[in-house]
Amino acid sequence: MSSINVLLLCGGGSAEHDISLMSAGFFESTLANIPEFNVQKVELTKQGQYVTSDGHVCEISHQRQLRFMDDAKASWPIDYAIPCMHGYPGETGDIQSFFELIKLPYFGCGSEASRNCFNKITAKMWFTALDIPHTPYLYLHQLDQPAIEQTQAALNKWGSIFIKAASQGSSVGCYKVDTQQDVATKLTEAFQFSPFVVVEKTIVARELEVAVYEYQGEIVASKPGEIICASNSFYSFDEKYAATSQATTDVEAQNIPEDVTEQIRQYAIKAFTGMKLRHLSRIDFFLTENGEILLNEINTFPGSTPISMFPKMLAHNGDSFVQFLKEKVAASVA
Repeated sequence: MSSINVLLLCGGGSAEHDISLMSAGFFESTLANIPEFNVQKVELTKQGQYVTSDGHVCEISHQRQLRFMDDAKASWPIDYAIPCMHGYPGETGDIQSFFELIKLPYFGCGSEASRNCFNKITAKMWFTALDIPHTPYLYLHQLDQPAIEQTQAALNKWGSIFIKAASQGSSVGCYKVDTQQDVATKLTEAFQFSPFVVVEKTIVARELEVAVYEYQGEIVASKPGEIICASNSFYSFDEKYAATSQATTDVEAQNIPEDVTEQIRQYAIKAFTGMKLRHLSRIDFFLTENGEILLNEINTFPGSTPISMFPKMLAHNGDSFVQFLKEKVAASVA
């Protein structure tokens, strides 16, 4: 394989900006094990500028080059891009649309698949179309008195609900609500993060995650791993990333019947293929005490921080992340 210039793009300015930088560190260390790759890491800052690791401001041109604001610095041709960005604009499909426009091959799911998965309401429509069970929900498109009343009725019916901004990741804009007096306040907060809101029935269940990825010509679904939260809490942004988090993870969930494990894996593959995902995803499920399996959400660019599950599950499945990346890049630039 001849030398390949790989752009590692991170940041993005969303609530998950700093998490993206952490994930980019994992990718950078992984790519360092592939000598034929020349890697340039670029951060899209919260102010909307592209900046290299050594502080040079640049832009991504339609000629598939990094063009530097310092005219004395030569442009750097880009052969392949890895958009290591959680939330906007990475998981929303925006940066992928730009790459597709300029014909730049890139790692991860396509623009349409990313958009469909990132919006929780659109994703649920796809789950229904694919006949994959998921949590009961209510869709809201504006904050008004009818929306508040609908949500209050859902709380009366279900006993406990989650109010979620429809287009956010990492539990941003997500609130567990158990009392009527909190409904209006939490709806107001959720609508500050997204123009659409989904209200879901609270499911008391084990939280399971499956790594689904393409490897050596096969679509692979790992055995489910498990997120174990502190008592009476949910996997919030702080529980995921704060130093004080009490959540723990098992790379392979224990005491799940083999037939249930297989059904979860089959649902994961069905979602991956049916929604036209590509390269990688982390697909999250609930497993209730009575054995009911419910698809919760799909992450089209799962985190790769020190506590993230996707790279751990891939390795636990016996596969190499280095080989995985090398294979994807080689197939696109051949």
